[in-house]
This record gives sequence, C-alpha cells and structure tokens, in this order.
Amino acid sequence: MRRLLGLARSMLIYWRPGRQKGLRALYSAFVSTGDLVFDIGAHLGDRTVTFCDLGARVIALEPQEDVLPWLRRRVGGKPGVTLVPEAVGRVAGTASLMVSDGNPTLSTLADDWSKEVVRKNPAFRKVRWDRRHEVHVTTLDALIEEHGEPSFCKIDVEGHEAEVLAGLSRPIPMISIEFVSGTLEIAKASIERLESLGHYEYNAIPGEGRRFLWEAWKSPNEMRDWLVHRAIKFSSGDLYARRISKLEDTNT
Repeated sequence: MRRLLGLARSMLIYWRPGRQKGLRALYSAFVSTGDLVFDIGAHLGDRTVTFCDLGARVIALEPQEDVLPWLRRRVGGKPGVTLVPEAVGRVAGTASLMVSDGNPTLSTLADDWSKEVVRKNPAFRKVRWDRRHEVHVTTLDALIEEHGEPSFCKIDVEGHEAEVLAGLSRPIPMISIEFVSGTLEIAKASIERLESLGHYEYNAIPGEGRRFLWEAWKSPNEMRDWLVHRAIKFSSGDLYARRISKLEDTNT
C-alpha cells in the first residue's frame, strides 16, 4: 500500500494539469525537432513526454522496478522514445539502489547523500529508504557510443549527479543537474567535472519553476559563488550548463 501511495504522490506532482504546457515552454528554447535528448532518471516520464512532443528522439533511463511499468504506460508507445531500465554512473556494472516506497522520486544510489540530506535539509526529514535492489548501471560514454551525442542531457538522480558526469569523457552541448540544499557540494563537483571537459556558462531554476533566475548566464566562478552563498535558501532545483566551447577550441 505504501508503494502505491508513493507512486500516487509522484503522479500528482509530475502529472498535474498544466505542467506539460509549462515544461514545453521551458524546453522549447533549446530542444528542437530531430534533437537527441538523454533523460537520466526519467521517473514517471513527464520530461520524456515533453522532449518527445517537441520532436526530439529521447533515450529515457529509469532503474526502479516498481516505477518502470508506469513509465512504460506513459512513454512506451511514443515514437522516438527508447526506454532503458538502467541507472547511470561512473563505470558500467551493477549497484545497490536505495528505494523510498513513500517517495519513489527520492530513490538513490548515493548512500552518503541520503544521510546528509535528511540531516541538513528540513524538507527531507521524514524521508525513509525502505529497501534495496540491485540495478544495472551504464555510463554516459556508453550511451553516446550506442545512440550518439545528445544536444541536451537532463540528470536528476538524487545525489548521484557527479558520479553520472564522472562517466562522461567529452563535452556535450547542454546539461541540467539537480541541486539540493544541504548537499550542494555535489553541484560544485559537477561544475568541476564539466569544466574539465569544456567551457560552460550556467543558470539555475529553483524548485519546480519554469524560468531561469538570470537573463545573463553566469561564469563557473559566479555559479560556484551562488551555490556557496545563496542557493541554500532554495530546498532544491536544477542547475543548467550550456557549452561555450570545447577545451581544444581554446588551445589552437
């Protein structure tokens, strides 16, 4: 029963009326017909559907065995969507997924994150992880090798974002990663990884908002400063990174 209630909660959050219209308005600025998009942590497929409706080909990854049947119902028949029942990480193999039956959107591969976020972020105080199950893990490099380079990659994996980026060895045009107050060092580590691959500029959207905080995108140092001094007032949100150039472009 708790699992069903948890899934019902996710449905209310991610499939409430009007949400798709807002998502299309946001992503239409940088997702176009014919683009390839990776949706890492697809959950119940709200963003997968948005990317598909904008004309993109979507590789949607979701490892949760209880969520997958619901995700297949939402996106399985849509043209251009490939559903991959795997997690993404630093290296390919298997890993232990901590499952929250009451809040399945918060299931995670990051043990340390689960401890820190409960301790440091009041919004997570009542979250519990009930059980574990083994999941297959692939890497961004492997996905690119199989499907091609995405124009956009959304990463929402509950504290595992920097580990996902550790499995990427080339810059891609645009990426979003979740940030969570209390564990903002993961977002800072993600910036460091991206800057080791190429040159990016950054923006952010707090919570489940649909507008960027700034009209002018920020430098890596400005984004780090914001994470240190100002991001803590938001419980969570998404950090966006837009590639300016590859490293080799500045070395020629």
